Amino acid sequence: MKNINHRHTGFTLLELMIVVTIIGILASIAYPAYQDSVRKARRAEAKSALVEAANSMERYYTQNGSYTGAVAGTTFSSTVPTNGQGTIFYNLTLASTTTTFTITATPTAAQSDPQCANLSLTQTNAKGETGTGTVADCWN
Repeated sequence: MKNINHRHTGFTLLELMIVVTIIGILASIAYPAYQDSVRKARRAEAKSALVEAANSMERYYTQNGSYTGAVAGTTFSSTVPTNGQGTIFYNLTLASTTTTFTITATPTAAQSDPQCANLSLTQTNAKGETGTGTVADCWN
């Protein structure tokens, strides 16, 4: 005789679809937050590189009496790699005169940052940005 009270165990298709939906919702919230954290970490690296470059420019001025002649890539590093694999996330450029300089960090394709875009620093420690955010948002 067959036992008609035999119970099947496992998940139903409805239960499985509910779990998949919940995972999808969590992923749609978590991934953009993760991307924002990565973007902010790379931005912090760029800000640090700008400060180091400004320090190098001050040393150059002390030795030469002028900012003229300083070259990005020689006086200071002209790129900001942060992942240890050689990927460049920002390029540093220099505009200088005898008594002034502006160093600008421009994001590469690997670092899309519409909020802060280009970050800049001058000899007076004036900070700037060209994105949709504010200087306070980008430099704090």
